Parts: sequence; structure tokens; C-alpha cells
Amino acid sequence: MTTRRDGPPGPRTTKPGFARGPYRRGPAQNQRGAASVAAASGDHVVLYGWHPVAQALANEGRKLHRLLATENAMARLTEEIGTLRIDPEMVRPSAINALLGPDAVHQGLYLEADPLPGPDLDDLGDDVLLLALDQITDPHNVGAIVRTAAAFGVAGIITTARHSPNATGVLAKSASGGLEHVPLIVVRNLSDALVDLGKRGFTRIGLDSDADTALDSIGPKRPAVIVLGAEGKGLRQRTRDNCDVLARIPFSGEIRSINVSNAAAITLYALSPRG
Repeated sequence: MTTRRDGPPGPRTTKPGFARGPYRRGPAQNQRGAASVAAASGDHVVLYGWHPVAQALANEGRKLHRLLATENAMARLTEEIGTLRIDPEMVRPSAINALLGPDAVHQGLYLEADPLPGPDLDDLGDDVLLLALDQITDPHNVGAIVRTAAAFGVAGIITTARHSPNATGVLAKSASGGLEHVPLIVVRNLSDALVDLGKRGFTRIGLDSDADTALDSIGPKRPAVIVLGAEGKGLRQRTRDNCDVLARIPFSGEIRSINVSNAAAITLYALSPRG
């Protein structure tokens, strides 16, 4: 389908920016700057904001390395989660701003962790629903798709090693914790992956605004993979050729093209069983 781009803090428990009890005092005056995040974290991913960090802390499969938290955020973590799997560094908000930049909505939380391993396609069951992303590069869009996929019980999201954003930073924030529930399955070639899924009996449904088939005429199918095209370009020709059906969302208004993350949400709802 052709697309276009488009908590309340916890109570105070200590003086601002300093830790008591088991918490380590963090680098409140750290001014390394956002450009140094990648160098500081090495192969780690960076998660920030309440939902991404809280969900990662609750995920035993996620290896944690460093947690920075403001006083209010730490109080909220303690109240809602209890004992943490990692000792946090208590910092002032400016320390996290220095790492992420002033525009990042971090809600007082910054976490460095290992990326989550993705399963092989062969490891997935034969009665599941998957998403496949054909070179969608906007991390906001991919993150929003991950969040929606988690809400609809999608078993995995297929992405390519190239022309895809990493599961860190903005993508993780937009996913709002969804990365802990929907694995990303990275493949070298999307068309080859679709061929393999077709041999296993998956119905391969490509979204295309010019398709003859209306989405609501397809109905729920399992196993199935929904293929979403890149912003502005839609599905590549070889990707289209390896879909069993191309479907369009039957819009009734004057605008016939929407953001790919919105299209994903509509499609997942339309292809989900009722009752």
C-alpha cells in the first residue's frame, strides 16, 4: 500500500538528583551529548521513557547494563515494579537530556541493554500471524507498528538487515514497550522469506492502495503474513510478486492514502477473528 510519513511522576523521597538506600549516585553533571550515546553503549540498545524501560525491566529475557533514573521516576519504579533487576544510578533530568538531547521525552528513565534475539522463521508455529516490513525506514512508524502488533498478538515482525531502523532509541520509545512482546525477525532478503513462508502454507497478503481486492473481503486467515510497503514507495515489485493477494483498504473519503502504521492497525483489526 502506498503510504506517507506523517505518567504522572512519583512522590518525592529524597533531595532532587541524589540517591538514598541501595541506589548509586549517578553522574548528575554528565554532559557527554547525544552524539556519544552509540559510542557509550557499544553493541547495546538505548531505551528511554516509562513504558519501554518498565517493560524491559520486567522482561527476564532482556539483559540489562545501565539504568539512569531521576528521583521521581525511581520512586514510581519502586512503587509499581518493586525490586529491580539492576541497580539504578540516580541522576538529575539534565544528565539524561545530555545523553539523548533536550527533545527526547524520557520521563526520567534511560536504560542501556542488550538487543533481544529474534527467532528464526522456522521456529515459528504454523498457525500464527506475522507482519513483514518492506524497507520501512521511519523509526516512528516502525515503532508504532510494533506497538499495534503487540496489541493484536502478532507472533513476529519480519524486517530486512538493510533499509530498516534499529530497535533502539526513537523506535523503542514509539513501540511503548511492544519490543518486549513482539520479536523482530531480521532476514537478508524479504522476497526469499516470503517464498519460504508460502511453501509452509502462509497466506501472503500485500497492502496496496491500487489493488482490486478489498481488505474486508479477505477475512481472518491463519497462518498469514501481512506485507506493508515503504513510506511513499509502497511494495517493491518482487515483493508484490511473492504475495498471494494484494488488498486495499476500502476508504470512503477523499483521502485514499494513510500513514503505514495506521494502515497496519486497520489491517490487523480487519483480519482478526471476532468473538
